[in-house]
Amino acid sequence: MKKSLREYTVRIVILMLGLCIAHLGVTLFLLSDLGSDPFNVLVQGLYRSLVRLTGLALLTHGRVHVAVSLLIVLVLLIVDRSYLKIGTALCMIFGGPIIDVFTALLEKPLAGAPLPIRVLMLVSGCVILAYGMTIVIRSDAGTGPNDLVAVVLSDKARWRFSLTRVGVDGCFLLFGVLLGGKAGVGTLICMFLVGPVAGFFLPINGRIIEKTVRKLCQR
Repeated sequence: MKKSLREYTVRIVILMLGLCIAHLGVTLFLLSDLGSDPFNVLVQGLYRSLVRLTGLALLTHGRVHVAVSLLIVLVLLIVDRSYLKIGTALCMIFGGPIIDVFTALLEKPLAGAPLPIRVLMLVSGCVILAYGMTIVIRSDAGTGPNDLVAVVLSDKARWRFSLTRVGVDGCFLLFGVLLGGKAGVGTLICMFLVGPVAGFFLPINGRIIEKTVRKLCQR
């Protein structure tokens, strides 16, 4: 059944809310300075390998990140393009700026935090990231390319999302380290925490979002 313009609008608003929540978690995770997330370890490893092989000064971490995201999108265009929606583009466009805004707001008050506070930032950041990610996924308006890898594998293979996410993050981490990326204790915590937390909240947020959409679209 086709969605109305009103329903599309509601779902996009929900997606953007989830994206803001998820990237608040990403910001806390990054400000803890205890390691990067597995996907960015992969991006960092690819970036360092490409620089060693080509010597191209124009390459940056951000550009390699965009290139990997676009590669995932291209693969999904072949495998199953139904997963690619407007929200996928919105996640790619607004993810970085949202992190920049939260960093500008939080970097100064959190700078120089003692280790116990940084660990708390790391763990809470992973939980907030996972919670916001489930809102984005259940908005049914699209999902960011790196998250889509676990979503598509979980759907196609009928595996539990929580375990699929851990496995995908583990692959990102392994290949990233082999290519020269740097991991930390935060990377491992992120790998084992985000998937299970997201698996817990996916059905809960799915029910809440569908009920909210029906209520708002019936007015």
